[in-house]
Amino acid sequence: MSPSPSGPLPTGHALTGEVAALLRRVAEKVVLPRYQSLARHEIVEKSPGDVVTVADRESEAMLAEGLAKIMPDAAIVGEEAVHADPALAGRLGDALCWIVDPIDGTRNFAAGRPPFGLMIALAERGETKAGWIYDPLQQRLCHASLGGGAWIGEDRVSARTTGEDPPIAAISMIFMDDRQREHVRANLAPHYRLADIPYCAAEQYPRLALGVNDVSIFERTLAWDHAAGVLWLNQAGGRCARPDGSPYRVDEWDRKGMIAAASPALWEELAARMA
Repeated sequence: MSPSPSGPLPTGHALTGEVAALLRRVAEKVVLPRYQSLARHEIVEKSPGDVVTVADRESEAMLAEGLAKIMPDAAIVGEEAVHADPALAGRLGDALCWIVDPIDGTRNFAAGRPPFGLMIALAERGETKAGWIYDPLQQRLCHASLGGGAWIGEDRVSARTTGEDPPIAAISMIFMDDRQREHVRANLAPHYRLADIPYCAAEQYPRLALGVNDVSIFERTLAWDHAAGVLWLNQAGGRCARPDGSPYRVDEWDRKGMIAAASPALWEELAARMA
């Protein structure tokens, strides 16, 4: 499959089937055999608190090889490839670009516990057109295409809130500075019931649509962590956008700050409190 960069993207059932099959194949051959079986030397700290495993690298290589066969004209930007060559991130705005997170939630995976997942997105000139989030332990595939709705497997998904009062918030403060953390504690936390975060965007986005959490705040918004999830949640009828309301774009990969919510009303409420 090799569309012209100027032509329509094939984001329908055929493409979803090919990408889904690739995700399952890589999970079965590379990721799951390493789960709870990693040797100490197979886990490396890229930076304080940020680890990578041999499974991440093998998964990304196999995913990239498969995606290149599905759509040869598209650039491929993977998390580990960008770590090795930061200039590669400049291709996120290409006419066509695959975005790969070979294992999202590596911190959990390396510790031998869930959740973790594999994530792929397809972007056109910085706008996400399709996304896939695969949880290999649950064999749950979340997928979406722009204008085509959000799905889990064969079932269409409509985002729902928890119905709790106060709403449930999963707020990641890992990448916030001290001033931001204090703002959250003083001005946001009193209006929400804070929930534990899963340290895994591949799990957090489904929680926002499936009635587990109501709102989330993300400070770091790297494309491989968020492109697929943002599209999926928005297509489900929730809302995910920058705090000023502008849409998430993958070619603004180093821009910080994002609000995600199970409904537009919850998004507006949290955005107002943040401001």
